Amino acid sequence: MTQNTSKRGNKLVLDGNVAAAWGARLARAQVVPNFPVTPQTEIIETLAEWKAKNLWKGEFLPMESEHSVMSAAVASSASGARTFTATSSQGLLLMHEILYVASGMRLPIVMANVSRALSSPINIWCDHNDILDQRDSGWMIFFCENNQEVIDHVIQGFKIGENINVLLPTIVNMDGFTSSYTREPIELPDQKKVNSFLPKFNPKVRLDPKKPMALGAAVIKEYSYFRSQIRKAHKNALGVIKDVHNEWNSKFKRDYKLAEPFMMSGAKVALVTMGSNTTIAKAAIKKLRSKGKKVGLVKLRLFRPFPESEIKKLLSSAEAVCVVDQNISPGSGGIVYPEIKSLLCDRRIPVSNYIAGIGGAYVTENDFEGVIDETFKSIKTKKGKIWWHDRFLRR
Repeated sequence: MTQNTSKRGNKLVLDGNVAAAWGARLARAQVVPNFPVTPQTEIIETLAEWKAKNLWKGEFLPMESEHSVMSAAVASSASGARTFTATSSQGLLLMHEILYVASGMRLPIVMANVSRALSSPINIWCDHNDILDQRDSGWMIFFCENNQEVIDHVIQGFKIGENINVLLPTIVNMDGFTSSYTREPIELPDQKKVNSFLPKFNPKVRLDPKKPMALGAAVIKEYSYFRSQIRKAHKNALGVIKDVHNEWNSKFKRDYKLAEPFMMSGAKVALVTMGSNTTIAKAAIKKLRSKGKKVGLVKLRLFRPFPESEIKKLLSSAEAVCVVDQNISPGSGGIVYPEIKSLLCDRRIPVSNYIAGIGGAYVTENDFEGVIDETFKSIKTKKGKIWWHDRFLRR
């Protein structure tokens, strides 16, 4: 048992980093290329400890940089090995070039990203700019609110990505420090049940020295065809993800949705959130609901492929929406905001944007209550607003 693991009844108390490592171990990952970067280093430290103690029998490959990590992940996955890795922040950006190679070669790598703000100035706390910089890379992207979701989604990521109708890499995202170093009681999936749920990786196409072939060869006019195939795979993935969630619920009794409603019944105002700040938003909504305020929340678990129909359906009765972005696109605003606004353009309701938690600035229940109050006002004015969290501007 690792340093940041303890038992509570029939559960383990794990931080998010160790939960991600457990996901890879239970999925029987065969190769883990790695390079340390705060705050994900504990993931690879945990796997290294298990390797040294012969508790995990995969190949542990220390590399000289994150660019090399993803290059090695591409090579191992292309040779038919189930491959897992992890990174954060600047490390993820250094991988950026090779992320397109992984998706273009249709390799079902699973990577945990522990979100952390980007330099400069240096900040080791969480926001989502690192992961959202990868939104066009062709990878599937899941956002986790808590550590149970982390372990479950790492395992499910392999099942989804290895499906013959998908064959795409997956990023499972958690919030740096907020999730990665916070311990929570977690139900550890039974290994035999996981083996039944997730069969061995056996791709139809793989690199084999005995049968030389080239993957990712140069093309010109055919390029658009291959990009269209990735788009088709993302469309296929929506149905596959639902099927995998349903099978997971059947075996492990935890139900997941592409977009998850919270107290949306009768809600006039809806927040849209991602990541661990969702928990704080839910607390604020419960408090306001007890006072008769008709407010709810939609949590985006899946960001790529974007579950458009599910989001539109969940927001169909809302009279005003506020998207809470823990990120910023300088010169524009929140990154998720325009994607939600475009889905609702035919309804002509006010859609507001609240940019909060940049660089790990703490967002309170009171902050969310204030935003909800302002969003209620937008129902009368018919105009959405963009709010900056006060801590973003504080000196």
